[in-house]
Amino acid sequence: MSAELEPQTFRITRADLIRYAGASGDFNTIHWSDRIATGVGLPGVIAHGMFTMALVGRAVTTWAGAADAVVEFSVRFSRPVPVPDTDEGTEVVVSASVKEVTDEGHTRLSLTATCNGDKVLSMAQALIRKR
Repeated sequence: MSAELEPQTFRITRADLIRYAGASGDFNTIHWSDRIATGVGLPGVIAHGMFTMALVGRAVTTWAGAADAVVEFSVRFSRPVPVPDTDEGTEVVVSASVKEVTDEGHTRLSLTATCNGDKVLSMAQALIRKR
């Protein structure tokens, strides 16, 4: 069984990273300083991994219809999400396919998140409770 869900696109700007840093308390300099980020081998400032995961979680809750319908949600981070210092920032595109409907009627999704065509998460999946 495999059905594709409508992809969702999220824009990330440096301003979003600042807001996320304030909310999460994660002020690691790789999330705001190009000099530090490139100095440690990154392509530039990158989005917080947990912020990227939260955007994917937002897509899952939209597909599920409610946050409490999400029974399980997991990802592995495979690539950073570079966020250029422009007004446009970057985009993360989240897509999903239905991999299974369990005996209980729950739906298992296989999730994909890409930025500039690069897959930024691996082994991403969610289990949604039957409505």
